[in-house]
Amino acid sequence: MTATTTQNTGAQPRNRSDIAAAGQTLLDVQNLEKFFPIRGGLMSRVVGNVKAVNDISFSVKRGEVVGLVGESGSGKTTAGRAILRLIEPTGGQVMFNGTDITKLSKGQMRDYRREMQIIFQDPFASLNPRMTVSDIIGEAMQIHNLHPGKERVDRIAELLQRVGLRPEHMGRYPHEFSGGQRQRIGIARALAVDPSFIVADEPVSALDVSIQAQVVNLIQDLQEELGLTVLFIAHDLHVVEYICDRMIVMYLGRIMEIAPSHELNRNPKHPYTEALLSAAPVPDPTVKRQRIILEGDIPSPINPPSGCVFRTRCRYAIADCANVVPELREISPNHYKACIRDDIL
Repeated sequence: MTATTTQNTGAQPRNRSDIAAAGQTLLDVQNLEKFFPIRGGLMSRVVGNVKAVNDISFSVKRGEVVGLVGESGSGKTTAGRAILRLIEPTGGQVMFNGTDITKLSKGQMRDYRREMQIIFQDPFASLNPRMTVSDIIGEAMQIHNLHPGKERVDRIAELLQRVGLRPEHMGRYPHEFSGGQRQRIGIARALAVDPSFIVADEPVSALDVSIQAQVVNLIQDLQEELGLTVLFIAHDLHVVEYICDRMIVMYLGRIMEIAPSHELNRNPKHPYTEALLSAAPVPDPTVKRQRIILEGDIPSPINPPSGCVFRTRCRYAIADCANVVPELREISPNHYKACIRDDIL
């Protein structure tokens, strides 16, 4: 449970009132699953499954920024990629603007690729080292027949300026840039086809702390300027609170809690969220936070615990936790938790 503070961003977190409360639902995920088969024996038969994402449901309103948080191995990145169909879901529905995209053919998905883009975690691995910046950003425009001729060059120059780079950078290669600059190129590439929805897959975790805040502020400014809808995947709860309207907490492929960012950080209702928050550093030496140490290791997603998957590490676990899979239920307006106990927290 690592967390790197970005409280010194130089700006106040934006108003956490639910700005998208009256908006249209753009993304509606229902019972999404992604299992990776394990093969063994002479015939390479399926002998088990890695249950990376196991029956999760949530929605995102148009113009909303939703954070997806949890420890490494919780299924955050797999969920984001399954939503975009970069990997094919095992089950469930992904309703995008009213259409179940899991039922579309590859040809039918092509039009939706324009609307749904991703910012990858690693700016060093996600850019082709043999392509110039102009080719990297312009590739998607070429695929979708956008901005032909000189108009494309002008559009690439505009995108570079929008993310804080210069037009003369178009002819350079990725190795000529720093990590922060490469991530800005990745952001420009995601914006190249004018998407309405972006999955930001831990976009600052591979960057130096000194430039993490710059990239976070850039994403926030672009979201507000362009009216983007964003699913922001991260480990850092401070980053998520700063940029996101709501937070979704995942553990071992399942959703534990959903709430508005400010409420979840100040009033967690699930024991796992409580433990995550206790591990996040506070940028104030006078504030003492009691650290909650989770017992044992994260169970294997091949054979997750029965009932509540968090019960083997939960200090509030009772016998019923092993027998009942807790339903994600609303316990207060817009606040949901998957826990059978209402007498804690």
